[in-house]
Amino acid sequence: MKTFAIIFLLSFAIRTALLLSWMTPRQYIFPETATETGAVAKTLFERGEYADPYVIPTGPTAHPQPIYTGMIALLYHLFGMTLTAGYVRCFLAIASFSAMYAMIPWFAGRVGIGRAAGVLGGLAGAVIPQQSLNEVIGWSANEPLAAIALGLLLVGFLRRWTETRHSLIGTLLFGMAWGVAFHFMPALLLVMLTCIAFELWWSKDRRKLFSSLVMIVGVALACLPWTWRNYVTFHELFFIRSNFGLELRLGNHEGAAADMEVMDAREGASMRHPGNNREEALKVRELGEMEYMRQAKREALEWIKANPGEFVRLTASRVIHFWFGPLHQRLIAAGISLLTILALLGARRTLPALTMPQRAALLIPLATFPLVYYIVTYMSRYAVPTNWLLLMFAGTEVWHW
Repeated sequence: MKTFAIIFLLSFAIRTALLLSWMTPRQYIFPETATETGAVAKTLFERGEYADPYVIPTGPTAHPQPIYTGMIALLYHLFGMTLTAGYVRCFLAIASFSAMYAMIPWFAGRVGIGRAAGVLGGLAGAVIPQQSLNEVIGWSANEPLAAIALGLLLVGFLRRWTETRHSLIGTLLFGMAWGVAFHFMPALLLVMLTCIAFELWWSKDRRKLFSSLVMIVGVALACLPWTWRNYVTFHELFFIRSNFGLELRLGNHEGAAADMEVMDAREGASMRHPGNNREEALKVRELGEMEYMRQAKREALEWIKANPGEFVRLTASRVIHFWFGPLHQRLIAAGISLLTILALLGARRTLPALTMPQRAALLIPLATFPLVYYIVTYMSRYAVPTNWLLLMFAGTEVWHW
């Protein structure tokens, strides 16, 4: 607990200093509507509707992650659309990132890597904000909150893999915890499913199949309220969010770039995203969000089918960006590349000494979580839920120097 407090307070102090310095423009602190989360939170506050995420009013939505959007709307209810609400949002993001880094030593100890290596990784994360001002202004704290949930839930799976008896209530609650985590980051679904598959393979116990089914029931119970809201609103069943078709088309069309910042500079207001393109937003309003997303997905798949070579090139470039950073920003890419290389060296040093369940708890999220992000346009915040694992492995390598 002492180690957690030290790393948390160090990280919090550094990011608070950045927030209060000239480096953070004041307009970034005020409540924003530039993101889908900010726009919908404002609509929730003003009209009590989960709607209008884009540049013009377009009606009901399931685009942004619901829990964090609700948290921001709650801030507006408490403080209004004021500078105070903006600062509270910033401190929420700072606390989330700080807790994520402070968690690393605890997690490292639980998975057999050792607290010392975790302390080095946590301190590195605390001292060097990997997401720059994004760790301060809080336009999205979904990613660090998802990272914290992932760390806790991976330890939960590790316990299941190393202990023989599990209560049904505990298993049900564990599944519900995963269901809540999906509302922060739906891409965690691949991690959970792979962990369940490993559990069934590793245990070779028929009772585990029933336990896994109970866990899935827990997930379903946690997802039921939001799924029901979406079904009542859109008369369709889908998993948490509606925006996959849009993201797939953004990343896969004629002239697409692997990196969102590069594509934004290249296409500007002509980018086919209803968040900044009025014509696209009008289509959303005319067609309805679900039909718009279906058409976007259809366009993306048709382009991929017609241009398989370009799709492979873009995907390979996105993989490189995910692990080595935004290549158009050489200094940042150099830092992230160093982190990845140190993490690979640390993993090579550490993994052979671990048990199979410990290796699975470390490798499954690194292998499965990024998969969906390899086929959509790269944004640096997508890597946050797993970057803390790289810090831990890098800390292992540095500790043995």
